Amino acid sequence: MLRLPPFRYLAPRGLDEAAQMLAQEGEQAMLVAGGTDLYPNMKRRQFTPPVLIGLRAIPALRSISGSPGQGMRIGAGVTLSTLAAHALILQHYPALATAAGSVSTPQLRNAGTIGGNLLLDTRCNYYNQTEFWRHSIGYCMKKDGDVCLVAPGSPRCWAISSADTAPVLVSLGAQVRLVSVRGERVLPVRELFRDDGMDPYTKAADEILTEVILPPADGWRSVYLKLRRRGSFDFPLLGVAVALRFAADGTVADARITLGAVASHPVEASEAAAQLVGQSLSSELIDAVAVAASRRSKPLDNADLTINYRKQVTPVFVRRALSQLAR
Repeated sequence: MLRLPPFRYLAPRGLDEAAQMLAQEGEQAMLVAGGTDLYPNMKRRQFTPPVLIGLRAIPALRSISGSPGQGMRIGAGVTLSTLAAHALILQHYPALATAAGSVSTPQLRNAGTIGGNLLLDTRCNYYNQTEFWRHSIGYCMKKDGDVCLVAPGSPRCWAISSADTAPVLVSLGAQVRLVSVRGERVLPVRELFRDDGMDPYTKAADEILTEVILPPADGWRSVYLKLRRRGSFDFPLLGVAVALRFAADGTVADARITLGAVASHPVEASEAAAQLVGQSLSSELIDAVAVAASRRSKPLDNADLTINYRKQVTPVFVRRALSQLAR
């Protein structure tokens, strides 16, 4: 049986108290909300923080406010189940509802939060194993070793971003609010990520992600498609998030295509999306854009199924997403 390592648990009642605790405890502390990713990683000894600061008792993190017309604010502690079933999200930001509802299983979605999913640790076949397994083959660069076992000649870690909500929020043009004792800042979700499997986020160690800010729906339509071996529980092997805004004449006024689980960060297929602007969604155009978007997909042997299959299925999923929006 895998057991948690010992730790102290702190339970702040407000954001200010949480930020103070995080600043005081420094590098030895980690934040936890639902814990659906952190606790398994602690059991496998990927993380062994002496202190955990729990965020579940902070009411401000569990609210959803605003409107589709003005934009919506989602507290980072809102559970994925709540988000997936929210009437306004389902109607006006359907890709986000789909992504939240596709994470893991109902039991884990009842505990897991939007903030936790967005900041999901990057994953790899050689990393997400027990400590005994990792010790037996030699530790990887991401934890305790100095070599990337996926690409031994590479100077960097290639663990992949597997958060379902991340590519959707990038395509929707969402923002996040980060709070610390130094103040707060708001940045686009796309700027929250960096292409680095070991250090994938631009969030500082003393910052708390407090809310996700959705822009006005403003005629945007969105869809999210997920590839995984099983129909539930599994992390994505590919996530395709597409958001389109249509003009009055039915042509595409703006477009965003973002791929998940193909790199250490959500990958924007901006050049492919640009081909849609000013055009009607014909089958020929959809085919061309799907092929162009797939060029941004460069999976490695660090997840389930083969590299070639994951590469070849990318244009299929982009084509399906665009065809669904065309209908």
